[in-house]
Formats: sequence, C-alpha cells, structure tokens
Amino acid sequence: MENSGTEKSRQTNGAPGVDLGRSPRVVLRRITSHDQDEFLERVRATAGLNLPATPEAFQTFLGRFDEGRSAEGLLICLRDTGAIAGNININSIIRGRFQNGSLGYAAFAPYAGRGYMSEGLGLVLRHAFDELRLHRLEAQISPENKASIKLVQRHGFRYEGYSPDLLFIDGAWRGHDRWALTNDMHGIVPDAPHPTLPDR
Repeated sequence: MENSGTEKSRQTNGAPGVDLGRSPRVVLRRITSHDQDEFLERVRATAGLNLPATPEAFQTFLGRFDEGRSAEGLLICLRDTGAIAGNININSIIRGRFQNGSLGYAAFAPYAGRGYMSEGLGLVLRHAFDELRLHRLEAQISPENKASIKLVQRHGFRYEGYSPDLLFIDGAWRGHDRWALTNDMHGIVPDAPHPTLPDR
C-alpha cells in the first residue's frame, strides 16, 4: 500500500527520534539519518514503492523535512522491536488561511496488512491536528489503490472528487481521488490556532 501525496521541504538529521505518540502496537517518531540502512532495506523488500532506494536518494528525501514547518517525515515503528513498519509524511504544509498538509505514506514488507499503518495514521492525525495545529489534511490516492482508500475511510476522511493528471508518477501524469479530513471532523481542535492563522 502506498499513497504518493505531494512533497516539499528541507532537513532532518540527528539521533533516533523522540516518540511523538504511542498506540498499543506502534510508536510514531521522526525519520532521521540514523534510519537510512533499515529504511533502504525495507524499501528494497517492498515491491512498487516510489521511495528512495539508494543512500544518495535517501539523503535527498531526508532533506525535504523540517519538523513540520513545511513538511514532516514520520516513521511507524513496532513498539516491541523498534522495527520500521511504514512511513507517513505530511507534505506541502501551507499555513495562513489554509493550515493544510498533504499525506503520503507506505507500508513496508513484511508488516503490511496487519493494521500497523491504521494505528500509525491515528497517531499522525493527533500529531498533525494537536501539535502542528493544522486544520486540514489531504490524501491523493490512485482509484485502484483499494487498501489506501480503506485506510483513509477508516479514519473518517471524506471523498472530495477525482482530479485527472494530478500527480507525475512512473513517467506519466496520473489521475487521483482526493480525500480530506479536518480537525473538527476528527474531534481534535487545539486550544489556540496556529499563530499564522489570521484573526479574520
């Protein structure tokens, strides 16, 4: 299962990340340079992912993330072993009147299909709406990707329509379904809005 989302950003390195949330089986944390070898191993073991597969590509990928200012790179890790089960990125964060981010995610073999991504997405939603104080998250999903559609439906995303030629993937512009969730739909509205939100 992979959802491409849209991407933009800067940099994250340093020591293994601090937990951003926990569920019964998984931990959410930021991706760091220390994750390179395991991340690349997971990507190589999982067919059909549009994710970096070389050290150079991983470093470029890592450079997109800046801890939620314009993008957040997150890992879903198993609580018992720390193994990386998947990744979820909050890309293209736009503040001001929009307060929006775009999700991109992938489940890694051999952990796909076990519900880890659903638990992880729940943690990401809490982080995005409570900590980052976003108002809205979007997911652009290929209509053929039934597992990805079921994942966002499970978390209450609403279908907002189909956009032809939306994302450039595998050498061609491809149409995607657009799904979205707002913080009030999810029941998480922060005490104070993000400081970039205008007063009126």
